[in-house]
Amino acid sequence: MTEQAQAPVFAIQRMYLKDLSLEIPHAPQIFLETKQPTVEVGLDVTGQQVADGIYESTVTVTVTTKVGEKVAFLVEAKQGGIFEIRNVPDEQMDLLMNVVCPNVIYPYLRSNVADAVQRTGFPPIHLAEINFEALYQQRLAQHQQEQAQNQGSGIIVPGTH
Repeated sequence: MTEQAQAPVFAIQRMYLKDLSLEIPHAPQIFLETKQPTVEVGLDVTGQQVADGIYESTVTVTVTTKVGEKVAFLVEAKQGGIFEIRNVPDEQMDLLMNVVCPNVIYPYLRSNVADAVQRTGFPPIHLAEINFEALYQQRLAQHQQEQAQNQGSGIIVPGTH
């Protein structure tokens, strides 16, 4: 029974749309534009412990679509997930919260953004797949580089040599 109590637990408790904002500041004139729009996408991942063994992971995306200098529409969506995570080594928690949980959440977010944009009358936006592991590794490398710069030259930062 002791082995069962120590077995790692990773379970999805709930997926939910935490926030959704949609703006079309130049409607209805923007619908008369014939130029090809540009699309900018920003992404953020956050996580926090909400109770013993219970964690929330959140993926936020901001999509800004412009025609020339005018904003056609702006969508910000925040998709959350609640996960039960127990008996997982501390060194693996960062990977779970920044890679595994966002990989589970992101398809729900993509669907919600596509649905919201389609309801505006604009052609739907289909967000690209995200490699959360590559994004996580990039952020780790950037963080280590910033630490090395802050500590000055001649000091070896653990994990960077």
